[in-house]
Amino acid sequence: MTTTRVLVVDDSPIVRSTLTRILSKDPGIDVIGSATDAFDARDKIVAMRPDVVTLDIEMPKMDGITFLRKLMEWFPIPVVIVSGLTPKGCALSMEALDVGAVDVIEKPSLSDDRALADFSTRLIDTVKAASFVKLKKGATPQRSVPAAVASSLTAPKPQGRRLGKITHKLVAIGASTGGTEALKAVLLRMPVDCPPIMIVQHMPGTFTKAFAERLNRQTPIEVLEAEDGMEAKQGRAIIGNGNLHLLIRRSGNRWLAETREGPLVCRHKPSVEVLFNSFAKQVGQSAIGVMLTGMGRDGADAMKNMRDAGARNVAQDERTCVVFGMPKEAIKAGAVEKVVPLDKVADAVLSFL
Repeated sequence: MTTTRVLVVDDSPIVRSTLTRILSKDPGIDVIGSATDAFDARDKIVAMRPDVVTLDIEMPKMDGITFLRKLMEWFPIPVVIVSGLTPKGCALSMEALDVGAVDVIEKPSLSDDRALADFSTRLIDTVKAASFVKLKKGATPQRSVPAAVASSLTAPKPQGRRLGKITHKLVAIGASTGGTEALKAVLLRMPVDCPPIMIVQHMPGTFTKAFAERLNRQTPIEVLEAEDGMEAKQGRAIIGNGNLHLLIRRSGNRWLAETREGPLVCRHKPSVEVLFNSFAKQVGQSAIGVMLTGMGRDGADAMKNMRDAGARNVAQDERTCVVFGMPKEAIKAGAVEKVVPLDKVADAVLSFL
C-alpha cells in the first residue's frame, strides 16, 4: 500500500505532537518529521521530499504566507494550512488559498473530545486528498500579502451579465478539496440574477464566513454564510456554516436555508449528502445539482436521489478537477447528466433553465 509522507510544520511542540499522533494512527500516512519554523521546514523539505506539508500561518522568523509563496514558486508541494482561531489567522488562511494552499483546517480544542475526534477525521481526510494534488513550479499567484488583501478589498465588485427572467429553478453545489477556487470560477460566470444557489464546501466553521465574504467581493452575485431561515433567492448564493449541516425547506412561496446540529455524515459537517437529499425531497424536478472537485464520495448517493426526483445534474470533469473523487463517484452512481470542464459548469447550469 502506498503511504502519504507528511512533514508537520508548527512552532508549538504541543501542536506538532498532536498532529503527529493523529496522522500516525492512519496506516496510509507516514509522518516523516516535523519542523519548528520556515527555515527548518525548507531544509527538511529539500532533504526528505514529503508528499504533503501541514503548515501553521503565524510562526516566528518567517510567517507562513511568505514561506508558502516561496515554496510554491521554487518547490511546489501540496500544503494544508492548520491555523488558529484568531481573526488575523482567519484572514491569512483565506489568503493562503490564493497563494496556493490546497486546503485549510482549524486547530483543535485539545480539551473537547468530540471536537478533537472531528478534527482528527478532517485532518486525515484532508492530508490524503492533498496527496493527489499535482502542482507545477511557479503556477500559483506570487503576490505580496498586503497587496493581495488590499486588491480584494478595494477592487470593484464585478458587474456580470443578467439572466433577465424569473426562474423557478434552484441550484445545489457540493465541493471539497480544490473547491474554493472552483466555486469562485463558477460564481464569476453566473448572471447577477442567477437562480438561488446553496453550497456545501468542506471547510471549518471558523473560516466559512470569511470565505463567503471573499466570494461576495470577487463575484457579481451576493454570497452569504448560511443562517437559519435565510431566504434563498435569485442573485444570491448561500454557503453552509462549517459547523452545521445545511438543508433547504419551503415556507409558502419562499425557499429558506435550514441549519442543523448533528454528527458527521459521510465524514463531513456540513455534508453534501445532507444538502442534496433535502433538495431531492423538497425541490425535486426544479433542482439543479452541481458536483465540483473533491476527495471521497460525499453527496454521490444523494445526487442520484436528486436525479431520480427529476433534477438536472452536472459534474466537473477529471481534467479540471484538483481531485476527481466526488464527481467520479457521482458519475459512477448514475447521478450526472452532463460532465463538463470547470469553465463550462455555469453555462451547463444555465442551459438547464
